[in-house]
Amino acid sequence: MTWIIILIVIFFIAVLVLGNAKKGKNGAARNPIKGKRILTMNEQPTFLRLREALPEHIVLAQVSFSAFMTAQGYSTRNLFNRKVADFVVLDKQFNIVAIVELDDSSHKGKEDKDADRDGLIIEAGHRIIRYQRTPDIDQVKKDFGIICIETTTIESETPDKTSLVSEAFIFETESNEQKTL
Repeated sequence: MTWIIILIVIFFIAVLVLGNAKKGKNGAARNPIKGKRILTMNEQPTFLRLREALPEHIVLAQVSFSAFMTAQGYSTRNLFNRKVADFVVLDKQFNIVAIVELDDSSHKGKEDKDADRDGLIIEAGHRIIRYQRTPDIDQVKKDFGIICIETTTIESETPDKTSLVSEAFIFETESNEQKTL
């Protein structure tokens, strides 16, 4: 009879130990980890459009706010700790030009949260650009201060040689410096 009681006690101890082994640190059962896409189906065309419209820039996707802002104290850092920007556009020196957010249908009813996010980005000294849908190339260039001034045809000045013709696009940025492509 005592052997039966000892076996029952050992059985219950084994069940308790095995049951606790399946739980995580906080006592909850651990769920399986699954992979997911970096960009949603709505974000993918916007990423490609930004890269196409801004070839002189670096476009990063899904960047943690903590990568481009910081603060003293946990209570302040917790305001942006788990937030992620859709896109961060950098110049060739890796300076942030703008934070770009795509406000697709998943943002409906969340305008207050978006305004809070914008406030954090602005407080950190960065520019925010929001699009309701994938913008066209001209809109992106306009928003980033890239303006196509003129199209010029350049011809060879020596009449006895074959005439060379090329088109040059002159872009003007906000700082009024001109670039010829």
